[in-house]
Amino acid sequence: MDMDKSFFFYDLETSGLKAREDRIMQFAGQRTDMDLNPVGEPVNILVKMTEDALPSPGAISVTGITPQMTLMDGVSEAEFCRLITEEIFTPGTVAVGYNTVRFDDEFMRAILWRNFYDPYEFEWKDGRSRWDILDVVRMTRALRPEGINWPVTEDGRATNRLELLTKENGLEHGHAHDALSDVFATIAVARMILEKQPELFKFLFKMRDKKQVAQIVNLENKKPFVYVSGRYAVEFEKATVAFPLTVGRNRNVLVFDLRYNVEEIDPAKCFPVVKELCLNKCPAVAPISVLDKGDGWEKIGLSREVVERNLTKLLAHPEFAERMRSEYEARPEFPPAEEPEGAIYEGFLNDTDRIKVAAVRNADASKLADFCPEFLDERLPELLLHYKGRNYPESLSESEAGRFEEYRRARLEKLAPKFLEELAELYKKDEFLAEELKLYFESLM
Repeated sequence: MDMDKSFFFYDLETSGLKAREDRIMQFAGQRTDMDLNPVGEPVNILVKMTEDALPSPGAISVTGITPQMTLMDGVSEAEFCRLITEEIFTPGTVAVGYNTVRFDDEFMRAILWRNFYDPYEFEWKDGRSRWDILDVVRMTRALRPEGINWPVTEDGRATNRLELLTKENGLEHGHAHDALSDVFATIAVARMILEKQPELFKFLFKMRDKKQVAQIVNLENKKPFVYVSGRYAVEFEKATVAFPLTVGRNRNVLVFDLRYNVEEIDPAKCFPVVKELCLNKCPAVAPISVLDKGDGWEKIGLSREVVERNLTKLLAHPEFAERMRSEYEARPEFPPAEEPEGAIYEGFLNDTDRIKVAAVRNADASKLADFCPEFLDERLPELLLHYKGRNYPESLSESEAGRFEEYRRARLEKLAPKFLEELAELYKKDEFLAEELKLYFESLM
């Protein structure tokens, strides 16, 4: 563990589940040292809902955070981005949480992008990195469960829900789905695993580095490895033995689940047994030798004999790997974006535009009013209009204000049918909250 670094545990509450469309409403976090001792005071921020977005009533019923609360006590998106880049995700910070890599980090990228910040620097530049305690929990449960009480659902199925994990182990968790409460609960779970299984904890900490992952998931020297992922079956503790098959999109690796015999797989149903492993998403991987300790093989419902037999079958069909590579290449990772806010993954910025983007985020309303950068990237002119309309409406010219209002109105009208459908359901459960959302909807429209 690098003592020059620090963890920043964080959690978000959002207006919905789609990172490129929905909004962050609450951000909370706590910095710790590498021994998980708190450093400084916790952070708890509300972010104002923007006038071009509608929250999911279902999401609001879970968090209890209304748009009106964010407008009263929150900061703008531009202010929030300035705060987190300058004071939160500082050099040497390891951003970490519970399912942050697949959920919260995506929302962070999206809000940084639409507010003219680099969407990636918070997770790699100047010694920064990211990690995820959920996959640490999954691998601990699968391989080294001793000393921890593991929750199950009412029907007896294994579950790693944070609120149940803390309850089973007597860890404090004041209010699930409040961001700050979830942060403290995540730190408590991390501390428990560090205490009970320190070697595994420290090993998986290294796996946040994609170079370390590539030593285990290696296409040049292919070997089976242990892989724990939310995509795998719960009855086997989300764990299997996988094999590096071929290169995937964005230099990721397609891996084959050696629980299966390739000759018995329906050609039309290959995707469940072939998964794209993203080297930069802190995957929970380990050498196959970890299964030799105690009853490791039994814990994940496999045997070395089955793995070796299925590997022999797989290697006898090299055409399978090539077919899967072609099929993955043909599948778009994301659907085409309908607006520039959603086009975050449609290319990196060129160096010329990077300078102009920095000028945008450093400009106040008066400077933005007269600022007309000639962007090369076709996504940026419209994104700038929306950025000004959301954060600095006073900077808009009369024609710009009309264009932004046209965009805002069209976006809300597109979102309205689903919003009203969910709102009708919420009235059956929480009339007060539903009324608050109805009033907010009417004010926007």
